[in-house]
Parts: sequence; C-alpha cells; structure tokens
Amino acid sequence: MVKQTAGRDRLGNLAPKFAELNDDVLFGEVWSREDKLSLRDRSMITVTALMAKGVFDSSLKSHLMNAKNNGVTKTEMVEMITHLAFYCGWPNAWAVFNMLGDVYGDEETTGGHGGMFGMGEPNTAYAQYFIGNSYLKPLAKSEESKISIANVTFEPGCRNNWHIHHAKSGGGQMLICVEGEGWYQEEGKPAQSLHPGDVVIIPANVKHWHGAKKDSWFSHLAVEVPGEETSNEWCEPVTNEEYERL
Repeated sequence: MVKQTAGRDRLGNLAPKFAELNDDVLFGEVWSREDKLSLRDRSMITVTALMAKGVFDSSLKSHLMNAKNNGVTKTEMVEMITHLAFYCGWPNAWAVFNMLGDVYGDEETTGGHGGMFGMGEPNTAYAQYFIGNSYLKPLAKSEESKISIANVTFEPGCRNNWHIHHAKSGGGQMLICVEGEGWYQEEGKPAQSLHPGDVVIIPANVKHWHGAKKDSWFSHLAVEVPGEETSNEWCEPVTNEEYERL
C-alpha cells in the first residue's frame, strides 16, 4: 500500500507522537498486513465501524475514498450501507449516502477503473494466483478461432504469479495496456514499465508475470493467441522483496 503521511502532514507539529502512531503503526503495520486481510476488506470494515459510531467528518470521507481506490465498487458500497442501515440507524445511512455521492460521483456502478472497457467483476476464479485483488471483464470469445479477449484490472500493488503459457506451436498471449501503470517481467530479464497504449507480446513457453505498480491501478486487455496443445501453468508468487525492488 501507499505509505501514509496524513498524521505527520496534519499533526506533525502539534502531536508528533500521535502522528507517528497513526502513520507508522496503524497504517504502516496494521493496514499493511495484506497477507492477513486485504486492503479492500479493511476499507469495508473501517467504513462500517465509522458509520456505526456516527463519525461523519473528513475521516469517513477519506476512508470512503480509500475504499474506492482499494476496489470497493459503487454498487457494493451502496448495498453495504443499505444493509447497515438496519443495524446502525437510518439517519446514519443518510449521512453516509450524502457523502458517498461526492466520492463516487456519477461513475458506473461496476467501478471507476478499467478504462473504456470497464472494471468487471472480482476475479474470484483465479484469486489464488494473484497477490491483491483483480477484476475481470470478458469481452469476446470465439470457439472457432480459439481467440479470447478480456479486460483485466489490478488494484495498486496487485500482481499475478509467475506463469507460463505452454504450446506445442503458436500460442502465447498479447497484452494491450488501457489504463494506469503496471509491470511486465520475463524470467531472467529486467521488469518493463507499462503505460496506456503499450503492447506486450508474450511468447509461448516463457515464464513471466504482470500486474499493477504499487501506487496505481492498472488495466490491460489479455488476448489469448491460438496455438496447438495450449495450456497454462501457474508457478510461485512474485515475492514482496522482488516487487519492492522495482
């Protein structure tokens, strides 16, 4: 996650110890335990707690913005607040909804990322092969030509495991970057920085990974290249040490 400095920015001179605990312990140690609980889930829990306590100041708005950035869609947030209204109080729900409009605006309920193709739904079927949350929006698939195209969106810091697109002939994959900034790396080679408009041709039988930069959402079209006897092999995760060196 992005390093938090809000405490020092606002309270560094007035209450430096409090600012240190806020930035380094709460966000630096607790929020960063993404292997225990994702940023997305922590955002939903935090918004729930603030709504239940009746905290409707700038801290709630900041956490709503964090929730949006951490992948909580407008649809999910609306449903969550509606559900909580019966437990936390109807006026509390009204207060959060009034603030929610400023954060999410008029964006599509499927989410504010994914570029012109949209964010899609949580990529739960392949979640075990990703660090962090990803989203999938299938766009086209032809059984006759064996070509499929999907828009894949990664939250900040999310990346897939090392993997290999096997093929006896042909095969591989093509990535077309559509939003945000990300990384692509083949085994034994330096990582390549990706931006909208970049195109990556991934040969068959080459071990590689791709995903978002730690401070940016990232979306790319994944185009499966037809081939003979194709299959996909998922390998080990990209470690935090490897990722943080980029």
